[in-house]
Amino acid sequence: MNLEIIGVTGIPLIKKGDKLAELILKAIQEMDIKFKINDVLVVAETAVAKAEGHFIHLHELEPSSEALKLADKTGKDPKIVEAILQESVEVIKVGPDFIISETQHGFVCANAGIDESNVDDGQATPIPVNPDKSAAIIRDKIKKHTNKEVVVIISDTQGRAFREGAVGVAIGISGLEPVWDRSGEKDLYNRELKTTAIAVADELSAAASIVMGQADEGIPVVLIRGVMYPESLKNESTSIKSLIRPKKFDVFRP
Repeated sequence: MNLEIIGVTGIPLIKKGDKLAELILKAIQEMDIKFKINDVLVVAETAVAKAEGHFIHLHELEPSSEALKLADKTGKDPKIVEAILQESVEVIKVGPDFIISETQHGFVCANAGIDESNVDDGQATPIPVNPDKSAAIIRDKIKKHTNKEVVVIISDTQGRAFREGAVGVAIGISGLEPVWDRSGEKDLYNRELKTTAIAVADELSAAASIVMGQADEGIPVVLIRGVMYPESLKNESTSIKSLIRPKKFDVFRP
């Protein structure tokens, strides 16, 4: 399998109200690329949040007493802490310069996924309100204009427990099941796989982040070509929620 990871260039800085799907289509056309079956588009969540006008204006926030206590403990700006609390349903762990919480979407991540990079001073972008829906809107627009079925993933950059550094992960998806359950298949020694589930949406997001970058690269969209997954994984009404481990099975949570 030959895999291509192509940064989509020519997309301007996103503003509130921008039609993100149309900007992507225009950029793809200017690169002289035509969509193919099984193409995967990975879109940075910051671009989605900005286009949808989902900003946090930090100067408008009044830190609560809980935010002030956590700010003192973590060394973080009290207004950022207040934003984290507002985007969270549960604070799970607090450490130096980080707050691990569960977001309203069910994601467990640092600082509720709030991003202060690539936005104007005094602003931050939280995780989009409904990343699955955002992915579906982009996918539907591409299908309408090109008559091609593609997969769209909304990605974020998050750290991982017990490992340094951050990687791309999927927070929204349309067109593909985010988890590939391979239990029942045989390995190279003809032994049956028992509990092998592959987080394909996260794998694709991590691959895209190599090209997308984290600083001033200016590439919020990446096209991945050459991925071959079984037809059984293709799904019009999929959701990223199948990637979220149920709380009762989370052995690391207090």
